Amino acid sequence: MKLTTPTLLAAALLGSSAIADTNAGLTYGPRPAYLISQMADGALKDKLLSCANQTPTRTDFSIGHRGAPLMFPEHTVESNVAAAQMGAGILECDVTFTADHQLVCRHAQNDLHTTTNIVATELGQKCTTPFSPAQGDASATAECRTSDLTLAEFQTLRPKMDAADSAATSAEDYLGGTADWRTDLYAKNATLMTHAESIALFRDLGAKFTPELKSPSVEMPHNGFSQQDYAQALINEYKDAGIPASDVWAQSFNLEDVLYWIENEPEFGAQAVYLMDEYDIEGYSPQDPSTWPNTMAELKDMGINYIAPPLWMLLTVENGAMVPSALATAAKDAELEIVTWTLERSGPLGNGGGWYHQTVTDQISQDGDYFTVLDVLAQDVGIAGMFSDWPATTTYYANCMGL
Repeated sequence: MKLTTPTLLAAALLGSSAIADTNAGLTYGPRPAYLISQMADGALKDKLLSCANQTPTRTDFSIGHRGAPLMFPEHTVESNVAAAQMGAGILECDVTFTADHQLVCRHAQNDLHTTTNIVATELGQKCTTPFSPAQGDASATAECRTSDLTLAEFQTLRPKMDAADSAATSAEDYLGGTADWRTDLYAKNATLMTHAESIALFRDLGAKFTPELKSPSVEMPHNGFSQQDYAQALINEYKDAGIPASDVWAQSFNLEDVLYWIENEPEFGAQAVYLMDEYDIEGYSPQDPSTWPNTMAELKDMGINYIAPPLWMLLTVENGAMVPSALATAAKDAELEIVTWTLERSGPLGNGGGWYHQTVTDQISQDGDYFTVLDVLAQDVGIAGMFSDWPATTTYYANCMGL
């Protein structure tokens, strides 16, 4: 096997035999057992406890959301190796582009100021908005885009946990701010990736691919690079690497991107995922079809086979229990496959689960409820996959339930 530089690092971390055998070296670690211990007594807890001695197996139901960013800097080699070790069968690279139109893995085109050390380097002066310290009632500010840099410049940056200290009076202090339920323990010397490097790494880790075409922060076309060029460039890198379309679920919040793939790259378009952000529409409700810009049947008629709303859009409460929302029911009636996001992005659940659980807040009171939510989504909604910030939890559940 010819290994790329990121894969060489993965081989050092996992061992070459683990890369050759996609189920070798898998581990749940302590978190699933901890979460089960925090569950209320009942049939689901008993079932999960009964699987305590099962052998971890990779599953496409478990999707690494930017790798394993609960504890590792997102979109890094180390984050994705961790996700692969936890049995994630599909890994994600959020795709954006540099000034010279090279594709790289970042959650947003304009997140370098919170996900790398750029503000504390000389490249900070190239940012769209260079770092400005907090003063009086004004918070510290910065905005740094991948499109502010060439690929060569981007590759000199050091990734970190996604955070910033808005009270910082120096660029160095601005690099802090990591949530107390995450950690900086694994952030030192993490490794950035281009999109092409992520393809090579994920393939050699035995995982499949779900790249997300991120909305540009710059006006398109950008120096002759159109939105269609951008969408095509993402697909081309899989074709150039010899990756079969059946192993790729390309995503976008932009419906036009998905329709472009369906029309121009039909093999890849068959598994293109429409990420749903209709919640930004005033008056929208997943319980009220009259507020939906497109019905689920209309999306299906457009050629869309996969949708990915946030998990709260798929759930509601009836008679004191979590049940599928009207949106979830309509999607299944339209024979749409559903994936959803994002489990374990909310931190401790004692506060009701925050944004990701907003329709079922009253049913959320303890960390073990991550499994309760996942069970309703898997068994009652019938999701095909779950994005998670710590894939071991989802892998454990899927292995236990035979998904």
